[in-house]
Amino acid sequence: MNSLPIPEADALAHSRRLQQLLLSEIGENGGWLPFSRFMERLLYAPGLGYYAAGSRKFGSAGDFVTAPEMTGLFGQALARQVAEVLAVSAPVVLEVGAGSGRLAADLLLALEAIQALPDQYFILELSADLRERQRSTLERTLPHLVDRVVWLDVLPECFSGVVLANELLDAMPVDIVAWRAEGIFVRGVESTVEGGFAWGERPATGALLAAASEIAEQCVLPPGFESEICLASRAWTAEWAERLRCGLLLLIDYGFPRHEFYHHQRARGTLMCHYRHHAHPDPFYLPGLQDVTAHVDFTAIAAAGHAAGLDVLGYASQGRFLLACGILEQLAAMPPTSTDYLRGAAAVNKLLLPHEMGELFKVIALGRGVAEPLCGFAGSDQRHRL
Repeated sequence: MNSLPIPEADALAHSRRLQQLLLSEIGENGGWLPFSRFMERLLYAPGLGYYAAGSRKFGSAGDFVTAPEMTGLFGQALARQVAEVLAVSAPVVLEVGAGSGRLAADLLLALEAIQALPDQYFILELSADLRERQRSTLERTLPHLVDRVVWLDVLPECFSGVVLANELLDAMPVDIVAWRAEGIFVRGVESTVEGGFAWGERPATGALLAAASEIAEQCVLPPGFESEICLASRAWTAEWAERLRCGLLLLIDYGFPRHEFYHHQRARGTLMCHYRHHAHPDPFYLPGLQDVTAHVDFTAIAAAGHAAGLDVLGYASQGRFLLACGILEQLAAMPPTSTDYLRGAAAVNKLLLPHEMGELFKVIALGRGVAEPLCGFAGSDQRHRL
């Protein structure tokens, strides 16, 4: 970790406060916490967790850069798919976890340009700090449309329209499971005598054991294989089946279908931490100051949605999806010698190329009352890989 930037004193003090909170909780729970609870507190502990505190997270001054931060062409391309579904469901968009608000701004402007503006654009955001940043972005970028934007605290009881989530699932707390010769174990966190954190294991039980056993039956796991299972993302997806009347869940994230996720080349899983544009695998480092993520098992998302009554309407790599949505046509509409075109072309390459974000990131669509094929998956649907 010597190569990572050193935080300022106030940031270190913030991290120590969260560390003490975690150590206290470990002590109160018999000296061990499942990693899913530990990760939840790292990211969402009120006032202290990574997404609940005020540090800058997105863009060049933060810890990572998301697709909307790279170029407005991402939102412009996405608008084509969103408009298609709004026309057959209801003129409402709900974005879950809207980050800096950049995607909301780009998408609303693009929908306005094609005369497909939603009546309302809901944002479900639990972080007060991010809400303020989103509001600032929208007021600065499209003041004439801000009155269409409404922030929510909880999921609506019923909904029709488009539910959009870009890089949301990867930030949901995961359990870490170890498939060992003597059985299936869940990995958790213990405290050390020095006041730090260490790994500890206990036998898996309940829903986690059932999920891990199913994976072992479907995939060839070498002895000692360790990886993540995200029960939270499965439950979140299934919950929408109770609320979605007509419309689409459009989920964009990095991950794999199950047979690739639980592959012997990933024998230690996909957990990754991001701090000041540095990626590393240690979730115990600087609690509250770094993002902690895991890749998405898209087979689990599809299965959870289907079992709850949603239709799986499309699955594709981000590169293929954006091409089908016309991102190159959007780029070509710019003056070819302009600075915007040059920046846009560089960003589009990152979004599309297989060795950049084009193949690692996937797009999955689940819905109800929406006919297929959807335009974003025309000629590129890969549901057979799930």
